[in-house]
Amino acid sequence: MKKYSFILAAAGLMSLAACSNDTFIEEGAIQTPDVPNELPVINRLPGELMVKLYADVTEQVESRTRSAQTGRAGISSFDEVLETIGATQFERVFPIDNRNEERTREAGMHNWYVVRFSTDFNVEKAYALLASLSSVEKLQYSHTIVRGYEPRKSTVVSDAAMQAMTRSGDRFNDPLLDKQWHYINNGDLQNSVAGVDVGAAAAWQKCTGDASIIVAVLDEGVMYDHEDLAANMWVNEGEIFGSKQDHDGNGYAGDLYGYNFVFNHGTITYNDARDTGHGTHVAGTIAAVNNNGKGLSSIAGGDGSGNGVKIMSCQVFAGDYGVSLYNEARAIKYAADNGAVILQCSWGYNSSKANPLYYYPGPDTDAEWMGLYPLEKEALDYFINNAGSPNGVIQGGLAIFAAGNEGASQSSYPAAYGEIIGVGSLDAAGMPSNYTNYGRVNVSAPGGDSGFHSSEMGKILSTIPVDGKSGYGYMEGTSMACPNVSGIAALGLSYAVQQRRHFKASEFRDLMYNSCVPVETYFTDSKYFWEAWDLFGEVSLIEMEPSTYRNKMGHGMLNADLLLAAIDNGAGSEMKMPNMYVGIDKTAKIDFARYFMNGEKLSYTCNVENNSIASVTLNGTIATITGHTTGMVNATVTSSEGRTQSFVITVRKNANDTGWLR
Repeated sequence: MKKYSFILAAAGLMSLAACSNDTFIEEGAIQTPDVPNELPVINRLPGELMVKLYADVTEQVESRTRSAQTGRAGISSFDEVLETIGATQFERVFPIDNRNEERTREAGMHNWYVVRFSTDFNVEKAYALLASLSSVEKLQYSHTIVRGYEPRKSTVVSDAAMQAMTRSGDRFNDPLLDKQWHYINNGDLQNSVAGVDVGAAAAWQKCTGDASIIVAVLDEGVMYDHEDLAANMWVNEGEIFGSKQDHDGNGYAGDLYGYNFVFNHGTITYNDARDTGHGTHVAGTIAAVNNNGKGLSSIAGGDGSGNGVKIMSCQVFAGDYGVSLYNEARAIKYAADNGAVILQCSWGYNSSKANPLYYYPGPDTDAEWMGLYPLEKEALDYFINNAGSPNGVIQGGLAIFAAGNEGASQSSYPAAYGEIIGVGSLDAAGMPSNYTNYGRVNVSAPGGDSGFHSSEMGKILSTIPVDGKSGYGYMEGTSMACPNVSGIAALGLSYAVQQRRHFKASEFRDLMYNSCVPVETYFTDSKYFWEAWDLFGEVSLIEMEPSTYRNKMGHGMLNADLLLAAIDNGAGSEMKMPNMYVGIDKTAKIDFARYFMNGEKLSYTCNVENNSIASVTLNGTIATITGHTTGMVNATVTSSEGRTQSFVITVRKNANDTGWLR
């Protein structure tokens, strides 16, 4: 058994899984609903419910002329209830984005509506009234996610310490790389074991990243102008940062680097007095710019030539504020619809097996979680099934969640959901971190354990804001293990892009599980750590038994080198040219080089069967397709090596320059 106790004040139901005694969030006082199949839920937000209508009812709602501001659906039985509860707003949860509306409707996401009503009306009674309607398929309460107690900042690396550090290796020139044991572990840290790392050094010999891979960080706002992150931030071309106008028509105004779902605007924030730097720290592990002579390295940040993976900031925490579950779902879908293929989430509900003296237990089973949070579950399924492209490197998306820091024998949700990659934490000796949840974990990764190593350097070093300026600091937790896994996944997909390999999301997920190093070989009979070392030092020595965790830390520690080797060995399938859509007298572009091995070094010809429907002109590897008249036509591209691929061009009326109907 584990032999230690928690000294923290009780954390709430949902936690931002940072340091084991760092940052948590809670949802208020307990109320037990009189609703079948409902667990006790905390802090139901007054005046707001999410409702999923049956598809035929949605059709009726959409066919009627109405105003969302009036809070009426245009259906008499439904409107009677809305009138009773004093509804002021009734509108779709997910805004219309014509580029993705078709798949939104196929997934049934357009059937979700938010109902806002008088806060004087009891929310449980409103729930019961709406639940009684035959037009309602699902209902979900809303909650505001906030921190449970005073957050502690990360340990900052001072300017003097930075200047004193020099690089001993020759892969990258980033001065702090030698302090990132989770990438290259030489066994220098007290109680560490050489080679217990993610295999980054060997993997970097093959690939360092690819700018086409986008990772959405759902967290505090990412410091988009950090000296070691700015070049690898996702940029929504055509948008103006913080603008109130939606320039690209995706339903979100001013979303240049992502979107602030806490305050519903495009301005990402990271410098509130109560911010911890958590989102920036997570982002730096994935995509800090490598080999730029500044700061530190990351798993998939490129080699300094602009080829790092991109970070999209989907801000769900800001200071003491957090999103409602309504905006959490919107953030998840936004990521899928705007190009992200990895969802990085270092947060979750407390484990159902967490000590109830200190934590309010979260959902225990898939059924309980789905019953409590159907919108959250459907939004995650939407990302998993709809991110990426059938003709890109991955069809579907990878949702990666921290397992939680309650030291419990089951991972928290959503990490425990089978379609999600749940991540447990390891120390620099390959043993479970003293705080990590275990059981129903898929993979493990370095998250740090300063109490075991008696050193801040036993934590994970990454980027942070420091007084509004670019800085670097240490944090630990499954929060830090999670982006190590997200970074390896991003590096693997980057290599797959270079090798012109294609995967279904489930295939790549399984490939990751098969690219792990067993950790049980590192387990000793017992492990001793100083409880709350970073608060009190070497005061209270605690024993834990690693055997308790045996076969409960997932498939093992994910290894980047093994993942890239599996891609080398032919995993996945050959990438195929996508079918193209274009409007009449409009153009669309495609880079043929992306679909042929060593494509940048080749030349191409393209034959269109009927040039009266569409024509193709070439400028190097870039093809410009022009639509002339409505119809479909076959096209064949041939490389200078003699390889061919065929695709279909569809020309539509009233379409914009990407072929999507306006």
